[in-house]
Amino acid sequence: MTENYPAFEVSPVPIPGPHTAAPELFRGLYGMPMFVTVPTANLAESTEFWTRALGFFELFTIPGQLVHLRRWVFQDVLLVPTERSAGLPAMTVSFACVLDQLDSIAQACAQIRPGSATGPHTRLWNSVELEIHTPENVQVIMTAARPYDPDSAEAATLRAVGIEPTEHGGP
Repeated sequence: MTENYPAFEVSPVPIPGPHTAAPELFRGLYGMPMFVTVPTANLAESTEFWTRALGFFELFTIPGQLVHLRRWVFQDVLLVPTERSAGLPAMTVSFACVLDQLDSIAQACAQIRPGSATGPHTRLWNSVELEIHTPENVQVIMTAARPYDPDSAEAATLRAVGIEPTEHGGP
């Protein structure tokens, strides 16, 4: 285990103790290293439950398409509408990667489990995503941010929901 080292300073989880305070809700924008996506038949009902019962807040919403919830740093949940329940994946989890990795991941999936990967697909939130279905029926999304183009349709979508570019040029 010589490859492991303490890195607690990068974690939002506080050191346990009898009087430990929870971290503040985090409202900053960052590249999410991973997040879960929860399909729901009722965005409003799910949003109310996650916010009022579980302590999340709405970071932003694309009306009728997506509600991005957040709690602490790196605790991101995306609620997405669905009309079906049968045949849904057991869960969906997304992991960040870089654009150059998508093709090799798709090729590896095709070699190991033909038909398990679809895409990549360009998304309205300025990413390119590869969908993978694992043997356990988990939908894994490998998501890579695209270079930010302020004149693109994706930039217009982000501006419409209140997300402006940062000093490094992207949301």
